[in-house]
Amino acid sequence: MPDNAAEVTAAGIARLAGVGRAAVSNWRRRHADFPKPVGGTETSPSFALADVERWLRAQGKLAEVPLRERVWQHVAGHPAGAVTALLHAGCALLLVRDRPSGWLELSAVSDERLAELLPAALDEVLTLRLGTDRTVPTPRPAELAPSVPLLRSATELAAGAGARQAFEFLLGRHLDANPRQYTLTPPGPASLMAELAAPAATVPAATVLDPACGTGALLRAVPGPAALYAQETDRDLAALTALRLALQSGAEVRARAGDALRADAFGQLAADAVLCHPPFNERNWGHEELAYDPRWEYGFPARTESELAWVQHALARLRPGGTAVLLMPPAAASRRSGRRIRADLLRRGALRAVVALPAGAAPPYGVPLHLWVLRKPVAGAPASPELLLVDTSEHTDAGRDKLDWPAVHTAVLDAWTPFDKHGTVTERPGAHRSVPVIELLDDDVDLAPARHLPPPAAAGGAEELAGVRDRLTAVLRRTGELTPPPARTSPHPGPARLPGVTVGELARTGALELLTGSGTATGPVAVLTEQDVLAGRPPSGTLPEGGGDEPVLVRAGDVVVPVLGGGSIARVADAATEGAALGRNLQLLRPDPAALDPWFLAGFLRGTANNRQASSYASTATRLDVRRLQLPRLPLAEQQRYGERFRALAEFEEALRLAGRLGERLVRGMYDGLTDGTVEA
Repeated sequence: MPDNAAEVTAAGIARLAGVGRAAVSNWRRRHADFPKPVGGTETSPSFALADVERWLRAQGKLAEVPLRERVWQHVAGHPAGAVTALLHAGCALLLVRDRPSGWLELSAVSDERLAELLPAALDEVLTLRLGTDRTVPTPRPAELAPSVPLLRSATELAAGAGARQAFEFLLGRHLDANPRQYTLTPPGPASLMAELAAPAATVPAATVLDPACGTGALLRAVPGPAALYAQETDRDLAALTALRLALQSGAEVRARAGDALRADAFGQLAADAVLCHPPFNERNWGHEELAYDPRWEYGFPARTESELAWVQHALARLRPGGTAVLLMPPAAASRRSGRRIRADLLRRGALRAVVALPAGAAPPYGVPLHLWVLRKPVAGAPASPELLLVDTSEHTDAGRDKLDWPAVHTAVLDAWTPFDKHGTVTERPGAHRSVPVIELLDDDVDLAPARHLPPPAAAGGAEELAGVRDRLTAVLRRTGELTPPPARTSPHPGPARLPGVTVGELARTGALELLTGSGTATGPVAVLTEQDVLAGRPPSGTLPEGGGDEPVLVRAGDVVVPVLGGGSIARVADAATEGAALGRNLQLLRPDPAALDPWFLAGFLRGTANNRQASSYASTATRLDVRRLQLPRLPLAEQQRYGERFRALAEFEEALRLAGRLGERLVRGMYDGLTDGTVEA
């Protein structure tokens, strides 16, 4: 085997063959001709990818593996590392995108000759798209030699999916495999920030900068055409982002590596818009060496106020009248150490809006982050006398999987659009308000929206609470009607004493299919999350556009079971759930209606004893092995009799859940109404 050949672990072999790791261990023991380890450790050996593919193909175990899985194994097993593999693949895909005929001509030669000829073609297209002073170096022939099999398979993947989609899939896999290495900005806030930064609804910004671009999520959300400027401290990430942006469109892309605060790569730029998700709570941001920097026009930030340094950097890189939108920690709106800078931003009209997002909008997911919308003052123009404050916390209960992003977008833009046009907006209690700047210039200069907005109860007052009470009364009446009849002791042997069969046995005989949620998809799609199943609500999750495994789509009559947490929950999918993708930590049982009643199946899966005997315990969590859950062997007619009882119990359970939510809403509204004077005592 060549020293620079790609390698693959046992887990990678299992993915290639579509089996579990235990099967790979069995193959190693049972087959003397199974490839020998070429690296790794005794407990985690690695194997030559080419040897493994030959063996799997000879055994007939490779035929059904998707091409993209084989491409990913070339990336993961690349001798120079996954980042180098992604850079080489991205360069080749950019060549395919911009000059497809050139790639076809080059790829007709041998692997050795391709490695020799490719650098010149790549250098030309990279220089044209990314400029001469670019972060993506032209790979040399010796560096490309081990990547040629990857490049051929990646471009084959692009022939079917497209060059951009192929790179998105590979980069997405890499990001998923290294979750702690990268801070990602989700598509929801990225799209909202790009819309807020646009100078008008139909006029895109011509030049957009992200000085802390990360994986490029914010610049990817910018509608074209636009010249995209990006800077990132990590050189490898800056190069990957440059390729990602270039593959997305024909936009001019200029990406540089380096710390934008200490070594600004675009010191002369006057951008139309700046988008930024800066690093939070950094003490080592350059406080000492940057004390006399001309960017601190609104005040020198304290060591603990790195975010206010990024705010002023963004303003310094705007043209007069340009807009910046930054994702900020909520503490930046109220820390005493930053009050003088906040005050000067308000006095000069640079800060135009503060938007409180729901918790779960972006990392860190447990904190309700803010968006700051800023505009560089135009010389001679009067400062805006009001600041827009928006609170969108009503659009989620909590948690990253529960956000209603369309509602958040609408709430923010419905407030920002008229405010941006007229300088003021009609107040909506609990949602938004334009506050006179003079009211905010006190000792604290606290800009947290919740502290300046009247409570939501004031919007509807007593009439709204009366409507909630009426709904609660109707639901309680319905709950009484659905209350199960008194339980009676059965004179017959219970189902637990009847001959049983496990879910695993039913799956082997074809009575049901057992599918697992992956949490990935090839396009935007509603996702049934673990929290949705536990709370009994419609699908609320979303999946980003890009690569990933094909999702498992839920059908009406499927039974969905969470596998973590130790609870006994099984939900029968209805019309509201049908078509959603199955999320992570969920297993789906799809019964054959001629053999199994879905409500019978779900009801017996919820049995406490059944769940206890099918659960395994780790140090921090309980995991349910769905295959070990048992059902009694009953004729279909008897199953349906049980199923009707279980269906009635589920309807009663949902009524109780709705009554609880309405009751909490009524109690909270009454407390708020009595305390703010909108409800008579």
